[in-house]
Amino acid sequence: MLTLADHPDYQTHCRWMRRAIALAASAGAAGEVPVGAVVVDATNTLIAEGENRRERDRDPTAHAEVVALRTAGQALNTWHLNHCTLYVTLEPCPMCTGAVLLARLGRLVYGADDPKAGAVRTVANLPDSACSNHRLTVLPGILAADCQQQLQHWFRQRR
Repeated sequence: MLTLADHPDYQTHCRWMRRAIALAASAGAAGEVPVGAVVVDATNTLIAEGENRRERDRDPTAHAEVVALRTAGQALNTWHLNHCTLYVTLEPCPMCTGAVLLARLGRLVYGADDPKAGAVRTVANLPDSACSNHRLTVLPGILAADCQQQLQHWFRQRR
């Protein structure tokens, strides 16, 4: 049986997830929930980055994923991101999953499951539901322990 570490692109996935973790740390240092996101194209070229900015921007939609997807669309001059991969440290919420699906994203790679609001696999499965007109390749669990630990540490510090 293959493990996640046996995935042929595992090292590449870890590389980009580490970048997303660094962005999450930046968000956390700014008082935001530490979530980071990175968009790369089919050649593994960095297209866009995002980190949570809800507090700083006073914008309820400024989640790391949405920030990164907006930037990617502007960089590529299209909202069709079907040849791109989004790396994000936390399983996307319903809003972000909707944005991922509407962008026709090629692949989603995420770190930690979100047992409260995860809309990809944990609480809901929007990509595979009847309401989705786009089928999304999903790879969960890349550096999951690191991503989860970062979030838990940040929330522990605030309690």
